Amino acid sequence: MQDDPILTTLLPNGREIPVLGQGTWNMGEHASEAKREIESLRAGLDLGMTLIDTAEMYAEGGAEKIVGEAIRGRRDEVFLVTKVYPWNASRKGTIEACDNSLSRLGTDRIDLYLLHWRGNHPLAETVEAFEELKASGKIGAWGVSNFDTSDMEELLAVPSGKNVAADQVLYNLARRDIEFDLLPWCQKRNIPVMAYSPIEQGRILHNPELIRIAKANQATPAQVALAFLLERDGVIVIPKTANAARAAENREAVSLDITDEDWAALDAAFPPPVRKKPLEML
Repeated sequence: MQDDPILTTLLPNGREIPVLGQGTWNMGEHASEAKREIESLRAGLDLGMTLIDTAEMYAEGGAEKIVGEAIRGRRDEVFLVTKVYPWNASRKGTIEACDNSLSRLGTDRIDLYLLHWRGNHPLAETVEAFEELKASGKIGAWGVSNFDTSDMEELLAVPSGKNVAADQVLYNLARRDIEFDLLPWCQKRNIPVMAYSPIEQGRILHNPELIRIAKANQATPAQVALAFLLERDGVIVIPKTANAARAAENREAVSLDITDEDWAALDAAFPPPVRKKPLEML
C-alpha cells in the first residue's frame, strides 16, 4: 500500500482536522505501560495522526497525563480532544473540570471539549459553560459524545446549542445502527461524527469474511475495518493502540482501495440497519 495523505474534514467553525486520529481509552492505568503508550502516540503524530482523543474518565485523568507527555514540545501539531464527566457538567463544574484537564495535559487550550454522555445537569447549563470556556480561549470548540438523534435535536434547541461541533459515538462494522438516522442527520448539518471503538476492541477481527477481504487486499482485518469507516463522509476514526507498529498499521488503512464487490461482501457479513434502534454505548 502507498502512503497516501490522511484526508481531512471540517468542523462547523471551519477548523480542518484529520479523519484518522488516535484514541487513548485504557491508557494511563499502569505505570509500567506509560513509556510504551507515550512512544506509540508520538509515533502516530510522526505519521500524521495528529488528532488525539482522551477524557478525564480514562484512568481518572491518567490518560490525559500520558497525552500531556506525548505532546510535550509538539502541542501546536496536535488537535486535542478531551471530555467532561456528566456529573461534572454543571456550569461551574464544567469550568473546573476543564481547568483540571488542562493541568493534566500540560497545555493552555483544548481544541475540542466534549460532554462524555448525558447526565442530570441541564444541557443549557453545560452549553453555557462551554461557551464561556470558548470565549476565554481555553477551548476552541465543544461537542458531545453518546448523543442519539433525539438528544442532538434537544441540544440544538437550547441557547447556543447550534454551536455543537461533533458527536462521538460507538461506530464500527458490527455497530452500524447510527447509519439509519443519526449519521445522516449529522452529515446533513455538517456535524462530524467521531467513531470510537472502530474495531470493536478487536472482537470483529476474527470474522471469516473480513479476514478473506483483508487477504484479497494484502491488508489486515483491522485496516479493512478502519477503511470501512474512512469511506464515510464526515466520520473521524480514533483507533487506540499502545504499540508503535500497530499505529503504523492503522495509518496505512487510508491507502486501501477496496472494490465494490468487497464492499458488498462486507454489507452481507455486517448488514446495515433496517430500522431505528437505541444508541449503543461501551
